[in-house]
Amino acid sequence: MKQLFKPSLIKWSLIFLAILLLVKLFWLAIELFYLPASGINKTEEAGGKSLYYRVNLSPNKAAPKKAIKPSEAHGNIKDLELLAIYNAPDKTVVTVVYKHKSKILEKGEEINGFMLEDAGSTYALFSKGGKTYRVDLITEKEASTSGGIESSISSNTNDSSAIEGEVIDAGDHKIIDKSLLKHYATNMDDIYKNIGIQEMKSGNGLKFKITFVKRGSPFAKLGVRRGDIIKSINGQEINSYNAAFNAYKNIENVANLTLVIERGNKEMELEYEIN
Repeated sequence: MKQLFKPSLIKWSLIFLAILLLVKLFWLAIELFYLPASGINKTEEAGGKSLYYRVNLSPNKAAPKKAIKPSEAHGNIKDLELLAIYNAPDKTVVTVVYKHKSKILEKGEEINGFMLEDAGSTYALFSKGGKTYRVDLITEKEASTSGGIESSISSNTNDSSAIEGEVIDAGDHKIIDKSLLKHYATNMDDIYKNIGIQEMKSGNGLKFKITFVKRGSPFAKLGVRRGDIIKSINGQEINSYNAAFNAYKNIENVANLTLVIERGNKEMELEYEIN
């Protein structure tokens, strides 16, 4: 009977398969112990941490809107009206009307959020938020048509007899109607029309000299004259613009008034009662 396979062929085939098996086992050992870990199922790396990602599978929702803080109301430069200007080389003072009330401002002071920066002969410059605003001096025509305080200024300054309040001579002193002080505290233009005051250098300070007094005006009834130098008011020496305007600002709040003047080479004390 003829043999299908040679015994030697079967032997070498088994040897070859055994060698392949050994090679496979050897390679598997190298892969496990020496080669770096890799593959889709590997979740860790030497010395590293697993990464996790939070995934929101729920339907998208609109992010809540942040509440918008309402913006604060800002003052308007048109709310200010310019009534009077005093502009000297070393001093700038203006009178403005805001909310139907007049106020005196020195350079650097604020009103309605606007700071007084400078002034010309017919205008004042204010600043706010890095911007500069110009306010022109109100004219008598504008004052007469705007009503309120401005209208009273226009009518009262043309005729001093229209000013409310009187000055009564009581012999050793004079009595001033409080309404008269209130009028001058809110109508600075009437002061300029009834009395003139000029500043003069005096040492390290200033002197304030009366240059004219309108006949028949309340200032004439106070007893002051042309050429008088104002020394003090209620003990406060008037030797600077600040002192002069502080006295003016507080004029409504005094119950009695003592005015010291220099007339010629003599000092005189004038006493007034506020009633």
